[in-house]
Amino acid sequence: MLSLSAARCLHLAAQGLLKKPRRRARPDDILRVIRQMSLLQIDTINIVARSPYLVLFSRLGAYPQTWLDDALSRGDLMEYWAHEACFLPRSDFALVRHRMLAPENMGWKYRKTWMEENIDEIELLMAHIAQSGPVRSADFAHPAKGSSGWWEWKPHKRHLEGLFTAGKLMVVERRNFQRVYDLTSRVMPDWDDTRDALSQAQAEEIMLQNSARSLGIFRAQWLADYYRLRQPNTREVLARWQAENRVVPVDVETLGTLWLHSDLFDLLPAAQAGRLNATHSAVLSPFDPVVWDRKRAEQLFNFSYRLECYTPAPKRQYGYFVLPLLHHGRLAGRMDCKMHRQRGELEIISLWLEEGETVSGALEQGLKRAIDDFARWQGATRVRAGLLPPELFIHQRGGWEIDAA
Repeated sequence: MLSLSAARCLHLAAQGLLKKPRRRARPDDILRVIRQMSLLQIDTINIVARSPYLVLFSRLGAYPQTWLDDALSRGDLMEYWAHEACFLPRSDFALVRHRMLAPENMGWKYRKTWMEENIDEIELLMAHIAQSGPVRSADFAHPAKGSSGWWEWKPHKRHLEGLFTAGKLMVVERRNFQRVYDLTSRVMPDWDDTRDALSQAQAEEIMLQNSARSLGIFRAQWLADYYRLRQPNTREVLARWQAENRVVPVDVETLGTLWLHSDLFDLLPAAQAGRLNATHSAVLSPFDPVVWDRKRAEQLFNFSYRLECYTPAPKRQYGYFVLPLLHHGRLAGRMDCKMHRQRGELEIISLWLEEGETVSGALEQGLKRAIDDFARWQGATRVRAGLLPPELFIHQRGGWEIDAA
């Protein structure tokens, strides 16, 4: 029987969150870490560092945020609808191509009626990009006075988003986090759908394999959510994987039988003996793969979590953009905070510890170091504290200056 703590450690090992980084980050770590997670979800809220940058920071420590932008511009990465809008390795283009070729199955992400009603304007848009190069939606917000032709069209942002979902355009870079689109035929000149495309079944098999590897240890029900697959036949897949020694069943305290991926087989003896220890403390994004499946986070970590930024303020329980706090293998708390960039200050609006967490020297030290690292990486020199648990940071209730790295 594997302890719940050991199961959590195995999952965190698969996610790159078991131990604090041993060395300073390098540019090629961006692609490495995204491959380890399979997907990096995109969100634009910037009350603190935007989510994709934060997810990488939790695993890499301090790094220049431009490295993610550079990896996209360089062609290491692409964007598409995977879990939701995500960065993924461009080498995984084949995994999502079947979705591009049937955009009408993508729900709200593609409005077939809109694309049909605006076909003439959309064809002109494609011709303009072919002739003039990549564009942003912001390029067409306002017509230029005295101009003629293209700049007077004022095409809707929906044109670009529809063409993106249909795989006719790809995001080749971001400027101030705004998408820059170019023709897929120009970005992927050697791609041939007839020769290179995977069937939906073939692609989803690989998606399931990626999900299993990135989760490390999992219930069958957890697999589908990773790439938002619709009712895959996981029973048949897992039986085949077990026969191929890709996974083995393991009994876990309170959770029953879970599946362990072969990449973690070497860690299983230490986990069974209670010697697989988590030593990392980190601030996580609400869109981190560890917590983006809220049911999984509750089952594996006893962490009941809901993002409340879309909830009216009077109805919020914890705050606008609440960040989970990881400490030594546990989701030990959560923090609502805001980065005041002009004055170099991270404001902790409120911080809560989970039920059953006891304030200890190790917990306080781990959380403070995680908060300081998080703040310093964003250019803060001070933390200002609001609502805190009664026994936490009792000598620094109002906040503190951040020590130099």
